[in-house]
Amino acid sequence: MGEERGTIAFFATYRPPVPLEIYSSPYKPKSPSDETTMTDGQFYNYNGQVIPPSALKTILKSKKLPTKATVADVEAGRVGGLLFVSERTNNLETLHIGIQFNGKVEVYNFGEVYGAFKGTRMEDSGCIAGDYIVYVSTKDPSKPHQPWTAVFKTHLLTGKTDRLTPTGTGRHDLSPSVSPDGKKVAMATFQRKGGWDGEIEDLRTDIFVMNVDKPSNRRLVVENAGWPTWATDDVLFFHRNTNTPNDKDTSWAVFQLDMRTSPPTETQVTPKEINAITPAAVNETTVAVATVRSKYNINNPEKEREINQYRHIEIFSLSGEPVIKVTEMVRPRADHFNPFVIVDKERGMRIGYHRCNTDDPEAYRVIGRQFDQFQSPDTEKVGLIRVSGVFPTFSPDGSKLAFVDNEFKALWVADSSGLFIAYETSGANSIFSPVWNSNKDIDTLYFCLGPSFQANTTVNIGMIPNVSEREMGHQLLTDGYNNAFPFTSPDGTKVVYRSTRGHDEDQKKMYKNLFIMDGEYGDSDEPMQLTKGKCIDTHCQWSPNGDWIAFASNRGNPTAQAPPGLPDPGFFGIYLTKADDPNFEPIKVIDSGFKRPRELFPGHCVHPCFSPDGKSLVFSADLAAVSVDPISLPLFVHSVRPYGDIFMVNLKMDDINKNKEIENYTRITHSRYENSTATWTMFSTKDPYAKWNLLIAGHSKSKDFTPACPYMHASGAESIHMTGHLTFGDHLTVMKNKMLYYYSELGDMFGIAAIWDSDDVVTEASGMGMSRRRGWWGRWWRRGRRGGRSRAVTDGNRGRGR
Repeated sequence: MGEERGTIAFFATYRPPVPLEIYSSPYKPKSPSDETTMTDGQFYNYNGQVIPPSALKTILKSKKLPTKATVADVEAGRVGGLLFVSERTNNLETLHIGIQFNGKVEVYNFGEVYGAFKGTRMEDSGCIAGDYIVYVSTKDPSKPHQPWTAVFKTHLLTGKTDRLTPTGTGRHDLSPSVSPDGKKVAMATFQRKGGWDGEIEDLRTDIFVMNVDKPSNRRLVVENAGWPTWATDDVLFFHRNTNTPNDKDTSWAVFQLDMRTSPPTETQVTPKEINAITPAAVNETTVAVATVRSKYNINNPEKEREINQYRHIEIFSLSGEPVIKVTEMVRPRADHFNPFVIVDKERGMRIGYHRCNTDDPEAYRVIGRQFDQFQSPDTEKVGLIRVSGVFPTFSPDGSKLAFVDNEFKALWVADSSGLFIAYETSGANSIFSPVWNSNKDIDTLYFCLGPSFQANTTVNIGMIPNVSEREMGHQLLTDGYNNAFPFTSPDGTKVVYRSTRGHDEDQKKMYKNLFIMDGEYGDSDEPMQLTKGKCIDTHCQWSPNGDWIAFASNRGNPTAQAPPGLPDPGFFGIYLTKADDPNFEPIKVIDSGFKRPRELFPGHCVHPCFSPDGKSLVFSADLAAVSVDPISLPLFVHSVRPYGDIFMVNLKMDDINKNKEIENYTRITHSRYENSTATWTMFSTKDPYAKWNLLIAGHSKSKDFTPACPYMHASGAESIHMTGHLTFGDHLTVMKNKMLYYYSELGDMFGIAAIWDSDDVVTEASGMGMSRRRGWWGRWWRRGRRGGRSRAVTDGNRGRGR
């Protein structure tokens, strides 16, 4: 039977709750109707580049795409092509080729049709270099806590694929861009500084240039820079944080690099008072960038942002020409990302970008309210789903799934009858880390209640008995101290949890250890202290056989201070201890990684979870560092350091001591977002008894459990939650009488925003003057086709990836 080892579920942070779509507008738009939709409205689509006609003809000559379009159609202007990232293939973030022909859209997974790679991976930054596609892939493993990102090239005719990034220390590349002559690749890289140091917003990469044919000839062209884009074969643009790592905030600007001089000349293009990122070259003096002209106070998320507080696409020039505000004209109260340039000699230049698809009321069904099924590294044995809430937990019989809303105010349960709230709170308290009793005969759900991320405040553990009966009663098992992350013994009689108990004199230092209490009466009897030490022991879970307890801890370096520019010290690893022996010295299974010999890396390996058979641990970690330039993502501020992706390690069950510092692990997810809080059930996504599977996107009944969710203010403006901005705000006030519920953000999880009556949404949205264009090139494409000749894309594209 498939998925014989069950299903892993996890949650994703930073991923926008509304699907992303690729659009374009004229170089100088005059009205909102000038914006054109370039992708098909299916799944998430972003980071696009138009495929030049010469490359498109090579693609069609290869006969690898089952399309009826021909080279003659390209020459006659009847065919257009787009290279972009989409999540439509097994929910992986991979490159796709879009062909527009005879009014129809055909989309093909690039890796599959060219045979470049069919396994689990992430792909990004696709661009054309003559007869090659150059791109980033995470298909090849790297050292612990270092990026898996490397630049590859695939021949458009033969499909032959070669790695351009050499192997070795620090050889991790991001954001490649091809020169106009197709011979050189510029990329951001960690090469000079020897690797990733844990940065999460400003990566402090350098830009190197290499030849497409001889990639070993790499040379440094500019330090402390990222996101290169070629203007000519000797001039490129890039972005940089102009503040130092010790500065509390960042300040981003776009620069021109002229390599015709010796040494190359750097010139700042964008003004100091604004943030400008992700440039796309128009010519050697002009560049399109994404800007945020004024910072927004995220502590007041119910307040509507000003227009200059959105991320907009603007065009700047060194020649003194006025700034052109592209997206402010067509969509003033929305965030726009990662511009690219499209050249059409007959119709003029256009600027492409992506943003959340708020044009169509159908988009408000929102994938985030369903569960997305993923391709896992071992699909035959393990299923993989992304859920819509935080801290997912399966009941032991597989019939129910519980999770917390992203505002940490409601505890939700999904069962055969749909979704319901088992418990909710308000005010300063939050709900987090729910878990079912491990005994299938005990229908009890445990949870944590109190202010989150505040070690010196009281957090209690509560329990809800008879959950299936929906009586909604609860009782507290603890009284005092900061207690969290409960998990019961296999027979359901005991609860292991972490607590500040015993560290009264060290409350400000956040020390926590593991304790075991009675599963019904709580800590009314003195709990047993399982671990000791002035450190943080947390995220604990009992093994299925009852012998061991897994947990996360910084006991490897508990006194570490946060490095400059980073929000926390890190140094969290995964440990095992014996459940019945307080004197046992915990075994370190996976540490935070080694940056240099004998020096521990300040990373995060957290939230361990046993497989149902107890033979493996799945956990969240930054073992693969980062996979994209974080500033290009839909966020401009961060809360805490990201965990990264989901990983798995296999255990030796006969002796706990044989699991010390395991070096081999499996990467489960490959994502530009942050995946965390994984859980594992013995039941398959296809099991008819696992009624929570009705919520998996694509299931015939999934629509029954999907409320509408526009994530917009009453005026129609995007809320800050639309694009996954992190917030620390209090519980929001209700904006409308028809609002059903909404989510915010606390700590390191992003949220789902406002949800109100869908009919009302359509009424308000229709008054905004939104673009009504649909399809890959909308009316822009169709106007050309009516004239007997398509004029959507005739001369390729410039800037990134030409």
